[in-house]
Amino acid sequence: MRIHIATDHAGLDFSTQLQDHLRAAGHEVVDHGPIVYDAVDDYPAFCIRAAQAVVRDQAAGVETLGIVFGGSGNGEQIAANKVEGIRAALVWNLSTAELAREHNDANVIAIGARQHTFDEVTALIDRFIATPFSGNERHARRIAQIADFERDGSLLPDPRA
Repeated sequence: MRIHIATDHAGLDFSTQLQDHLRAAGHEVVDHGPIVYDAVDDYPAFCIRAAQAVVRDQAAGVETLGIVFGGSGNGEQIAANKVEGIRAALVWNLSTAELAREHNDANVIAIGARQHTFDEVTALIDRFIATPFSGNERHARRIAQIADFERDGSLLPDPRA
């Protein structure tokens, strides 16, 4: 599987270590930056480029996922979710990592590097990668509703109206 990675300064060490872990597991890793530590770097461009690459690869039929890191993972998740076709999920335990894939077919995982040890991070990512989308009709329906809104602003009728 191809894995696109992006971070900010807070996640740079984890990103570097994680790339080695993922390559050892047989994955192709594409690093979208940063390359060097800069305490005042701006993560949005790194995360957006990684998310765009995930969308491009998936459109081309390449099996791919993305990982974005930051101090909390919140901003990185927000940035990735600005890319049409991305479903980025902030995860903080094994259950949220699994459910992100199983129920939401998330294609990007966001993690707070300052919130976890490296062993915890690898466990979250390994679980995320290993978990398939359930394909359950209700989950697919909800994902389609989100994609419809993202594409053209359409929503189901408001039952209160």
